[in-house]
Amino acid sequence: PHPALQAMALGLRPCGAIRSMAFTSLLLAAVFVSGEAAGAAAGTERNNWAVLVESSRYWYNYRHAANTLSFYHTVKRLGIPDSQILLMMAEDVPCNARNTRPGTVFNERHHHLNLYGEDVEVDYRGDEVSVESFIRLLTGKHPPSTPRNKRLLTDSSSNIFIFITGHSGEEFIKFQDWEELTSNDIADAFQQMRQQNRYKQIFWVSDTCQAATLQNQFYSPGILAYGSSGKKENSYSHHVDPEIGVAVIDRFTFFALDNLNKLTPTSSDSVKSFTEWTKPEQLKAHPELRSDLFGRDPGDTLLTEFLASTGRPRFQIG
Repeated sequence: PHPALQAMALGLRPCGAIRSMAFTSLLLAAVFVSGEAAGAAAGTERNNWAVLVESSRYWYNYRHAANTLSFYHTVKRLGIPDSQILLMMAEDVPCNARNTRPGTVFNERHHHLNLYGEDVEVDYRGDEVSVESFIRLLTGKHPPSTPRNKRLLTDSSSNIFIFITGHSGEEFIKFQDWEELTSNDIADAFQQMRQQNRYKQIFWVSDTCQAATLQNQFYSPGILAYGSSGKKENSYSHHVDPEIGVAVIDRFTFFALDNLNKLTPTSSDSVKSFTEWTKPEQLKAHPELRSDLFGRDPGDTLLTEFLASTGRPRFQIG
């Protein structure tokens, strides 16, 4: 039988299931903003968004889908609603003919949690995951017909967490094996966002080869950037699932999850703490944090300023 039929028979999410847009198409949409974080100054608000990108495709890149979905489940568990999470995935892994567990994605060999469950809302899928789509998403330059669920509706009070994983070289990352996004492209998109008052702070995290070089050309204020590997270094997978037959997660994401899974909306862990959760000897690479553009000490910046939300609603006309 077709993998999608197998998945439904097992009570799993059918492959390529389309998210309901009943609410996201409303002109009045509830946009969730966070309240005060533990240790933050009284009155501080966080309007948090997440952009999560799997830039590769094909079965042998299974781990990139797992990396992305691992961060998706983290920010969603910490309170950021799907209306403020933009998820970009090839979505070709769950129902690949080689997947012995149709309709599923796992990040460990014991299959404790299906990351591709009923509650996952993919906003950009298949060929929609492109350099053009990513740049348009950041800068807000969409065709008028673009639905709300494909828009980053941020403003000058927004903290944005961006996670990207895939295959990279020095100062570029490949999208779906046929086009490249450069550090200059990203830097210029961030500058346009700054000029348009589309963010307050950005935390860019990349899990890919030569990841730190992707942040080399950034020049806009208010940006923190962390790459899983340095120049001329690789980002390695952690382990293979013998049943599935491919690597299911990268080392950086695997070790980061050890502590991210313990994080709560009131945790006092800082961005600096986050950088200490992964060791070079574990990764076989040297992660790099760039903070010169941020204007604050990463040790005094709560990780939850980007990854969590208390979900207090406000209403946005648009």
